[in-house]
Amino acid sequence: MPRVKVGPAPPDRKTLDVEIARLRDFDVGALRARWQDVFRRQPPPYLPRHLLFRMLAYRLQADHLGDLDGESRRLLDSAVSPEAAGKRAVEGARVTRDMSPGTMLGREWNGRMHRVAVLAEGFAWNGKTYPSLSKIALAITGTRWNGPRFFGLRDKPAREGGS
Repeated sequence: MPRVKVGPAPPDRKTLDVEIARLRDFDVGALRARWQDVFRRQPPPYLPRHLLFRMLAYRLQADHLGDLDGESRRLLDSAVSPEAAGKRAVEGARVTRDMSPGTMLGREWNGRMHRVAVLAEGFAWNGKTYPSLSKIALAITGTRWNGPRFFGLRDKPAREGGS
């Protein structure tokens, strides 16, 4: 008889929906009390009811279904506006999406040439498969890089107030 691996039960979407629907009926005082339970601190006093509700609903969904990955969080944190974040995300996806499997990328680093093969699902370097060019750039340099920029696929941003 084959072994069966039993993991945690998948999140119950119906329970989550009921919990969020219940939040809709709360007044500001009840939302602030719920905030205290969820975040273990007082909510900012200036937040209006609709933002309290949205932030609580997001946190409940993230706790049940999983939060944003680190790369998405950094993209949003570094953006000036939601529009700028969307534009950067689309641009980054376009750069890697436009490369066909079999394309070879090269970059010289510390006097050594590094070649990366584009695969249908990721990138190959040094006999290993990586999900992103940024992970390969980190493996090569030991520091975080924007992968497409490291491999010369993206121009450096123009400096404001040029010389």
